[in-house]
Amino acid sequence: MRVLLRGKIHRAVVTQADPDYIGSITIDSSLLEEADIWPGEKVLISDVNNGARFETYVVAGEAGSGTICVNGAAARLVRVGDRIIIMAFELADAPIEPRIVLVDEKNRWTETLRAPRSGKA
Repeated sequence: MRVLLRGKIHRAVVTQADPDYIGSITIDSSLLEEADIWPGEKVLISDVNNGARFETYVVAGEAGSGTICVNGAAARLVRVGDRIIIMAFELADAPIEPRIVLVDEKNRWTETLRAPRSGKA
């Protein structure tokens, strides 16, 4: 078994950072659906602006809202306006084809890429 990328939201813009929330990242549910990421799922976040990387779990935000809100202690690792990459992984025994969701500056879906499968097909 290997851990492979299954879904990614690439260069989303942080719209809020709330250190007083009990934890997680709130993401526009339409982006979650497009990237095949579930509420409650563990994700890896990488901040393009400052290099910070952290793991948390997903809370679904309002569809079409463009919400990308980092909550709890992790809110101190980002700033509103930072670009982040949100990645979900899957434990698999065969190559998978991840969904890479591209967004604009307001976190609206622009395109979904299908990355080449990892490993030998």
